Amino acid sequence: MTTEEMLRLKGTFLAPYMQLATALIGKVREGGGNMFRHQIDTMATLIDYGYIDSILLKASVVHDLLEDVPDFNHNLLLSIDFESPAVYDLVLEVTRFPEETKGEFLTRIYKSGSLPAKILKVADRISNMISLGFVINREFIHRYTEETVRYIFPIAREVDKAMFSELQSLVESRRKFLSLM
Repeated sequence: MTTEEMLRLKGTFLAPYMQLATALIGKVREGGGNMFRHQIDTMATLIDYGYIDSILLKASVVHDLLEDVPDFNHNLLLSIDFESPAVYDLVLEVTRFPEETKGEFLTRIYKSGSLPAKILKVADRISNMISLGFVINREFIHRYTEETVRYIFPIAREVDKAMFSELQSLVESRRKFLSLM
């Protein structure tokens, strides 16, 4: 990390966002673990790829709150700091609404999502695909892998070639696993 990047991160306070994300601790994932750790993994993926925008990082820490905690008080998120409204808007962009199918949701992000929403969705999917390595449900693995190819590959291709390459590798790994089952 360069000095300039470190200075850009100075004053980025993630702790209040992380505290809100603890509401996801009880939400179990198909591959084990919980949704809170997935939020942190998604943020780590962004940092790994050099994304240090404070709004993007803050949104990554709480990106599943609105979708997975039905009684979540969004005013808590809106009142954290001066960037909270922008963080909230980004989280809304990557939130699947009850009336949307998964395909409609992912198509919405591809066709009309902002660049930060697309980057966040790709990082989210990388985290999910890594966790898929701990899933034993063949049908789920197949569906999720093919969904990644159909909907996430085009987004990743558009926003970050290196992230796209990792997704390709993860898909290849999951397909290989399925062929051995």
